Amino acid sequence: MTKLYAYTDGACSGNPGPGGWGVLMRAMDGETVVKERELCGGEAETTNNRMELLAAITALETLAKPSRLTIVTDSAYVKNGVTGWIHGWKRNGWKTSAKKPVKNVELWQRLDAAQARHDVTWEWVKGHAGHPENERADELARRGMAPFKRGKSA
Repeated sequence: MTKLYAYTDGACSGNPGPGGWGVLMRAMDGETVVKERELCGGEAETTNNRMELLAAITALETLAKPSRLTIVTDSAYVKNGVTGWIHGWKRNGWKTSAKKPVKNVELWQRLDAAQARHDVTWEWVKGHAGHPENERADELARRGMAPFKRGKSA
């Protein structure tokens, strides 16, 4: 049986600053890669958390039909947010437990809607720890950021 994985990462040069997101989509049959797709993009002025969210959103929105997949992220912010915090935020009208507006609310709402179409398992991996697919997603995120870094004076 083919299993679908999305390895996602975000990057930012300065926080805020130019940023990028990357996604490595992989369909696996056992240990064999059946199909692979790489996606990346970026923004001129953003934050690392926004790029992490956009990577996961893009992975989900790219799928043409409802799918079962595992999203692997090195962002505790995304994993904890989407598997835990989001339920309270929705109950509280998108406010935190401290009654403050949720940061990046439009992206959390978009992620929530995108996830609702799919059967998603979320996994966290330590970033920059030699996980090959996470390292590739990081390279893609840096590629997505590159056009926005050019022309910036140091």
